[in-house]
Amino acid sequence: MAEATPNGIPAAGAGSLASSVPIEAVLFDIDGTLCDSDPLHHAAFQEMLLEIGYNNGVPIDDEFFINNIAGRSDVEAAQNLFPDWPLEKGLKFLEDKEAKYRSLAKERLEPVKGLAKVVQWVKDHGYKRAAVTNAPRINSELMISLLGLTDFFQAVIVGGECEKPKPAPFPYLKALKELQVSAEHTFIFEDSASGTRAGVAAGIPVVAVATRNPEKSLLDAGATLIIKDYEDPKLWSVLEEIDREEAKIKKVDA
Repeated sequence: MAEATPNGIPAAGAGSLASSVPIEAVLFDIDGTLCDSDPLHHAAFQEMLLEIGYNNGVPIDDEFFINNIAGRSDVEAAQNLFPDWPLEKGLKFLEDKEAKYRSLAKERLEPVKGLAKVVQWVKDHGYKRAAVTNAPRINSELMISLLGLTDFFQAVIVGGECEKPKPAPFPYLKALKELQVSAEHTFIFEDSASGTRAGVAAGIPVVAVATRNPEKSLLDAGATLIIKDYEDPKLWSVLEEIDREEAKIKKVDA
């Protein structure tokens, strides 16, 4: 069992995912994890910020987007973007930006490479699964639908509907509760440092998909494994190890 932190939540550490065998559940973030949506979010922010003359009309670049917006809750992003604005005004801007994003997503959303393969692996093993995201529910359900995963997920946990969003652990703790599984026998797919910290704080090992975020930031956040995408041989080596360990358990129980 993972060592407990001062707040009583077990702390995940680096190590093999096979230590979580027998697996009960697999949890997925959405933006950047199921789909490479950050470029669409970036484009929506760029367009709307240019309309209000933000940064003297200079478009925000990738570094600014990653450091101030990607993986953040709406409150944190609003405060980073508009520190001098009333929070309510900043949140209204973000709400309008999400509508712009949804229109782009309907035309251009693409799954992360190899997603269908890992989804099939999870289904074949009968593991429970949930999507856990800081995105608004309307966005989350649209993306899940566009990716053809509506029937795949048994729960969709939205950070804004929890006590605190990621990087706090509450969204992942809520997923464990809804699925009635333990942190010790669950693992997570994430793509941001913020989401990775949330998973680690919940005591769950995290596989970080380096879709857009720097690998060092994911490693520093406590990721157990970093992969390029779902076709990465490193991932399938680990999943095969899980299969071998679970086969041993079944043999002993037989």
